Amino acid sequence: MTLRTEIKDGVALVTLDRPERHNAVDLATAAELAATWRAFRFDDAVRAAVVTGAGGRAFCTGIDRSADVPQPSSPYSLDDPMLSIGPKANDLWKPVIAAVDGMACGGAFYLLGEAEFIVASENSTFFDPHTTYGMVSAYESIYMAQRMPLGEIARLSLMGTAERLGAARAYEIGLVSELTAPGAAAEVALRRAAAVAAQPSEAVQGTVRALWAAKEAARSQALAHAPQLIALGNLPPDRQAELFAARKKHGTNGSRGGDGREGRPPVR
Repeated sequence: MTLRTEIKDGVALVTLDRPERHNAVDLATAAELAATWRAFRFDDAVRAAVVTGAGGRAFCTGIDRSADVPQPSSPYSLDDPMLSIGPKANDLWKPVIAAVDGMACGGAFYLLGEAEFIVASENSTFFDPHTTYGMVSAYESIYMAQRMPLGEIARLSLMGTAERLGAARAYEIGLVSELTAPGAAAEVALRRAAAVAAQPSEAVQGTVRALWAAKEAARSQALAHAPQLIALGNLPPDRQAELFAARKKHGTNGSRGGDGREGRPPVR
């Protein structure tokens, strides 16, 4: 199993458990996440959830580059296992809080984009390396444009690995709702989830649904364009692999609020 789930006092803690891969999502993990969110819909013992990553170095670094995802030849079709990893994609309207310790990048934005709010440790960083490796940041940018100012996500997605958004700046712009000491994000998020779980579940779920309705139309229309943009704009996979293999091993000078020394793990 690549996912750990613990339930206590109405709160589920969902932990991506692949620390040796910076909690990158392989196909098995994607399937486990989808199944977990669907199961929570029918489990009245779960009234709120926290999603986090094991190991303290990363929340999640997107899809594991070793994952083989065959694609149809049509530019109008795209098979993306990450589309099903979030709670809203699985029709779960119980609140989910994301707890970020360390790196959150690339396909991690699928999860962050579907959380109600984000708690992050002071050493966390957010970045999107798609353009550096010849890939269109479509779904990731759309999800995060719902959570942060357009200019901020434009800078993050267009500059690729040259830009790191530190936790302090993420808090300033509203992407992160609360900062914690290193290693404490999950603990704090669990306390916030317990407070939510103490409220009547029907009222909480209705409120979650209302909040998402506020932006749902624009999000749905934007996501409908994503497969074609990716199919037309991505470099061929072999060229992407060349760019990734040739990546520089040193940090970036573009970090805002972080030291830029993090490694560059496999990302979608």
